[in-house]
Amino acid sequence: MCGIVFSARWTTNDAVSTSGTGRQDKFQKLKQRLHDANTARAGCPGPDAQRTRQVCIEGQERFYLDLEFFASELRLRGNAPVVQPHVDEERGDVLCWNGEIFEGLDIGPDENDGVKLFSAITSLEDLDDLPRLLETIEGPYAFVYYHHASHRLFYARDPLGRRSLLINKPTPKNPYFLLTSVSVGALEEYDLTEVSTDHIYSLDLQRLGASPDPIAGFENCLEGLQRVFNSSAFSGMTFCIIIKAEPSRVNRALPPSDLSSRLETLDEIPSYLGAAVEGLISHLDRSVMLRVRNIPQWHLTLEQKVEREAQFNSARVAVLFSGGIDSTVIAFLAHRHLPLDEPIDLLNVAFENPRKLRVSTTGNVGGFTKKQKKEQKRYEALGEGRNEKYDHDYLVPDRVTGLKEVEELRRLCPGRTWNFVEVDVPYAESQAARPVVEAIMWPGRTVMDLSLAMALYFAARGIGQVRSDANAAPIPYTSPARVLLNGLGSDELLGGYGRHRTAFNTGGWQAVIEELQLEIDRIPTRNLGRDDRVISSHGKESRHPFLSLNVVAFLAALPVHFKMDPRQEVGLGDKMLLRLAARKLGLVEASARKKRAMQFGSHSARMEAGIGDGGGQLLLS
Repeated sequence: MCGIVFSARWTTNDAVSTSGTGRQDKFQKLKQRLHDANTARAGCPGPDAQRTRQVCIEGQERFYLDLEFFASELRLRGNAPVVQPHVDEERGDVLCWNGEIFEGLDIGPDENDGVKLFSAITSLEDLDDLPRLLETIEGPYAFVYYHHASHRLFYARDPLGRRSLLINKPTPKNPYFLLTSVSVGALEEYDLTEVSTDHIYSLDLQRLGASPDPIAGFENCLEGLQRVFNSSAFSGMTFCIIIKAEPSRVNRALPPSDLSSRLETLDEIPSYLGAAVEGLISHLDRSVMLRVRNIPQWHLTLEQKVEREAQFNSARVAVLFSGGIDSTVIAFLAHRHLPLDEPIDLLNVAFENPRKLRVSTTGNVGGFTKKQKKEQKRYEALGEGRNEKYDHDYLVPDRVTGLKEVEELRRLCPGRTWNFVEVDVPYAESQAARPVVEAIMWPGRTVMDLSLAMALYFAARGIGQVRSDANAAPIPYTSPARVLLNGLGSDELLGGYGRHRTAFNTGGWQAVIEELQLEIDRIPTRNLGRDDRVISSHGKESRHPFLSLNVVAFLAALPVHFKMDPRQEVGLGDKMLLRLAARKLGLVEASARKKRAMQFGSHSARMEAGIGDGGGQLLLS
């Protein structure tokens, strides 16, 4: 994983004016702040490697274009650190690569994917073949590549936008071009937006430098290259998927008109769903395997190793764990592909929420419905019945289900150490961190952005406590895992949201199909860039097994009634195919668990009076 900052600024050889000097100072300070923020992506105590590369392109008369490439490297592939940016000294080409190549290029366990990709790019006979090369890659990425011979700059994110890349286009007020993995909050020095995933972008720097007005002419020098699209290919019922360079199209076939049967129980898989269940398990299992293998161990100091080995072995992989079906299936599949003597950390975050606590002591202060108050009492009862050693302020819904589900994993996976990490966040601590989180998540700025970002920020930090069993006293623990598995994507692909049931009630199966296609189309523009910025601020990398392009293609190609049945109750019909797969894997309790949004399950939402559930409500202007 890498933090990227690229800047291009137009300057002259003339002596600068006082106002020009002030503007230059502001620009230099902005760059340094961005460098510092991107260095934080490479973890603590510091990055594995980082450096800066500068390039100067002469323009017309006294005018020139000053380019600067900065990258800070967190080593998650290969046997040795690799210094970024990647530079071909002979050709003058430069690559800043923030990504993981899980399929497409032949990369050995001791090799670095950025090095292999740079070699593949510089071997191209025609730069127009770059989109076709990227088409072969499956994995999250964002990159900036400079081709010296043509003075062309290429940049892009992967088709699903799983890695953050922000852009500031030049204006008379801020006459510079910026690309950066993370922001430093709301500043007048830039106007950052997410780089669109629709194209691979090519900027002709030579032409830009020769333009009489490069700021006004920037858009004329920028070209959006079409991604190369392949179609999915299938071999019988084995569902062999060809990697695509775009999110998939949903199967638009309607269920048979005589579809009257309904799934009544998860205990028995209907014959027509047998191959689909096996296919989902196979594709998801492979996706998890590719994301947990060959992760290098964190380089600890001798003192840290001695201290850690006295209590625990060192976990390389953690799961953002609510105890729901998505995170539990991912955790179980990770167990299949990691050495048995290696712990897996389950990061479970809970917030001290004053509004929720007031409800339990003084009644319906927050305007809760009868159903919500009933749920609150049920969670409190579960907590009191379990163990007095647990702080009831943190027995939020996700903590209760997480505690239940870790016991199921321990029964199914004997010999595996599951570190259930209780990440408790006091109200004062969450409020103290709020300005930091708001800066990192920018240009996300809504109430919902903040609720989700807060939960991810503290979960990814991984500072909490663990217990050897449910009745044991807690022991302070900080997760050393650099790779965090995330179950995001299953609801979008398998019909797990309430809006899918609403679509069926208002427009039948056709409306559900339309909604599922909208879900896939929206994935690149929703939360992934924000989540990457927040999680990576702790030097951690989030990986999404459900969002492998092959898993997405497999699920999109299935008929809609193979994936969900909105005629059935919640906990059975929603994500029906995943529930059947989980039951087949032996995850009986997880398979029937109902969907709960992270911000509500962790109580990171609605902490103060007057703050609603979030949605598109602006938090920052």
